[in-house]
Order: sequence, then C-alpha cells, then structure tokens
Amino acid sequence: PPAATASDEEDDSDSSTKPIRSEKKKNPASLFQTGGDPPKEKKTKKKAPPKAAESEEETPETPQKNSNKKGKGKKSKKAKEERPPSPVIEVDNLEEFVLRPAPQGVTVKCRVTRDKKGMDRGLYPTYYLHLDNDKKVFLLAGRKRKKSKTSNYLISIDPTDLSRGGENFIGKLRSNLMGTKFTVFDNGANPDRANADWSNVRQELSAVIYETNVLGFKGPRKMTVIIPGMNADNERVPIRPRNDNDGLLMRWQNKNMDNVIELHNKAPVWNDETQSYVLNFHGRVTHASVKNFQIVHGSDPDYIVMQFGRVADDAFTMDYNYPLCAVQAFAIALSSFDGKLACE
Repeated sequence: PPAATASDEEDDSDSSTKPIRSEKKKNPASLFQTGGDPPKEKKTKKKAPPKAAESEEETPETPQKNSNKKGKGKKSKKAKEERPPSPVIEVDNLEEFVLRPAPQGVTVKCRVTRDKKGMDRGLYPTYYLHLDNDKKVFLLAGRKRKKSKTSNYLISIDPTDLSRGGENFIGKLRSNLMGTKFTVFDNGANPDRANADWSNVRQELSAVIYETNVLGFKGPRKMTVIIPGMNADNERVPIRPRNDNDGLLMRWQNKNMDNVIELHNKAPVWNDETQSYVLNFHGRVTHASVKNFQIVHGSDPDYIVMQFGRVADDAFTMDYNYPLCAVQAFAIALSSFDGKLACE
C-alpha cells in the first residue's frame, strides 16, 4: 500500500514501524548518552520558567512546525522581520560557560559577525560570537593563523587577544591539508607535553567532515560532525588522543564509535518556487546561502543540535542545543567559512 502522506498520519506510521525511536524522542538527551550508566531520571528539561517572557512565543511553535513539515522547509515569509531572541542566559564565568553544554530544553541563540576591515582582515577576517539578545554578550572570537600550512583558527574568550600563548586562548580548529576535515581542540597541552596522568592534555571537542557532491561544493554540502558522547551525569566524555591515530577523525574512519556520536546536516529540500534548496529555520535565517546548515542526529531529525545561517552580508545566526557547547558550535561554524569550501 502507498505510504500515508497526510501529516496527521505521519506520527502513527512512524510509531508502528519504529516503536523504539518514538520512545527515545521524548528525551533528546538519551541520543547522546554513551558513557556510564543509563540516564539518571533527573528531568533536566529546563524550560527556564521564570524567564519565560522571551522564550514563550517560541517554545510551542518549534515542535509543531517540525512535526508536520517533516523537513519540507519552506521559508516562511512572515518570519523575516522578527528573529526570536535568545532566552535569558546567565554567563557568569565566560571560560566555563563557553565549554559547558547548553542546558537541556534551552536553545542558546547567538550571532556571528565577520570583520573584514583593516589591513589583512580581507584574507584573515576576525569572527565574533555574541549572544543574540538585548545585551549582546560577547562569547568568543576566532581568527585563522597566518603562518600555518593548513587552516588553523585560534578561538579566544577575549575579542582583542587572539594569541596562542595568551590566557584567553580557549580552543582551536585545525584542518587537514585538503581542507575537507577539521578537528576542534580545547586549550589543553599537546600530547608531547603530557603530565604523568595525562590530565593536562587537550581534549578533542569535535570533528567535521565535508563531502563534495556531484556539483563540487556548489550544491548543498554534506557535513558529518563527530562529537564526544555524554556520560550519565550529562557531562562530556573527555576524549584526549595520545597521537593522531587516536583522534575523533580516525575513530570515525575506523568505525570505532565508543563514546563518540555521529551527527549530520539535515538535507535541504529543493523548492521549485524559489529555485533553491531550503530548510525551515523558523525565522532565524533570512538569506539563502550554501553556508546555511542544520545539524541533527540520525535517530531524531526533528531535534536541531545546531543551526547556522546568514542574515546579512557579514552576519549569521548560530543557535545550538544540548549537548553542544559554544566552543564546539562556533568552531563548526568557522569550518564552514574556510577557503577551500567557500564558493560564494
């Protein structure tokens, strides 16, 4: 029999064929659990009730839009004027905040601005990440290092100090020679300088793999994002490779996925009306761009782990959810700007 197409029947057909999946969907956190015991029944769906003023209009809207659209992302015309702002997020200690996973049930909404002004900024722009709310709280800055053989971006918690040696250095993004695979590190030490128990060695926070499609990089890109899994206390499992053969990229290539989660970008849908590939960004993205993407887990494509998209020539929105932290999301966004991939 032909598959049911009516949107109200989709849920039934889903649950009958994949009962296990629909159970899981109730708690997206379980998708990212890898280490230790099963999730403790801490219902940590913080919907931030005291601060509901801003986030209220948004919370009910998001799930419905997704469940009946099933990825037929028509960009809604209405949403262009108003980008829903970020819920109130307390950034008490910046260094701690940018490495901490987003609270469950809260989308951290940010803005990335690209600064090309100044002598070499045309070639080496500086990227700034701010919370997308009234206060425009600064979170991170990133810039490509000049003398590096491969693309190498430093990420800092100080907008003016982007030096490798400074105490504001919080992470880096490094590409392979082809510029198609990237690894994100925190600010720990190189394995050559490990202390006895290895605890000072840098962690790998993410890896990003870009595949070309038949159009090269001109059509929708395919991205695979690899992140460490979460343990039973909803903390990131530390991945501290001892050498290059032990990193996230090699684990993924060797299909050794213990404590590692694989994510992908959601495939955009061709829209005849606009003659372009589209995704539904719920009003958070206003300009078409091959750089626009949404990252999802294969088992629950309605739960957007991260989305990124253009809103002006040098401004982008970047929203991330549990289990990503700001450094992971910002570095994934920076990888999409890289020269080898750029085609606009």
